[in-house]
Amino acid sequence: MALRGRLEDFGITQLLNLINLARKTGTLYLEGAQKNSYLCFREGKLIYAAIEGVDDSLPAILQRANVFTAEQVRMIQTNMAGRTDRDIAQVLITSGRLQQQVVVKSVRDAILDLVYQIFSWHEGQFRFEPSKLPVQGKITTSIALENVIMEGSRRVKEWERLQDELPDLDVPLKFAERPTTPLRDVNLSVEEWRVISFVNPSNTIRQIAQFNNMSELQIRKIVYSLLQAGLVEIIRPPRPTAAAPTGARQVAEGMPQPTAAQMQRPAVKRGIVQKLISRIREL
Repeated sequence: MALRGRLEDFGITQLLNLINLARKTGTLYLEGAQKNSYLCFREGKLIYAAIEGVDDSLPAILQRANVFTAEQVRMIQTNMAGRTDRDIAQVLITSGRLQQQVVVKSVRDAILDLVYQIFSWHEGQFRFEPSKLPVQGKITTSIALENVIMEGSRRVKEWERLQDELPDLDVPLKFAERPTTPLRDVNLSVEEWRVISFVNPSNTIRQIAQFNNMSELQIRKIVYSLLQAGLVEIIRPPRPTAAAPTGARQVAEGMPQPTAAQMQRPAVKRGIVQKLISRIREL
């Protein structure tokens, strides 16, 4: 018999603890406030996860992990249409285009990324189906739940703090006129450079995240670190002084918003950019 309930009464941490302690095999189905998801377990270990709206095919996972480009993924999908993830991995590994450890790490990281997102779900329904494992043809892994629960709980606390620090992602960034951190001390990660390259008054933080396939937690962490370093500033919208005419409001509301695909690399002031480029060349 399936175990059912509400996330308001029995949270994600409690569910995972129960599955871990009871060494359960089966699938946990979650109906969140906005999305649905499912997590698969074998003898209390996490083996797979998927979330509505996120492509969980192997080529998509490898693209998000920056193993393949979008064009390479399109070629793989065209040439191996109809094949399972296991078959695709076997072909790529056998042909020497991919290493097995890269596949395992990419799938594992993708599963954990999805599960950590689910820790923030506090509303919805859950259902655990014993012995049901909808993972045929998928590449599975085996992850101890103890570490997942500890890390997930830590991220929830971090997420809540970052939400307080950056409550709105629909605002743009600009480079600071006078960085508070000496440029000789700037050591940015690859992800931070990816964000820096799209800092522009026409690009919101949310758009930058979408363009770079980053979660809200990732973009908040990166932007917060850049803000703390004094490299960027948030452009706050001007306070409304008078209501716009009804017609003007309707036109503004009807205008299409720029998509991530339409974003352009910014034409920013050369001074700080050139110094940043010079700095990275020296590393």
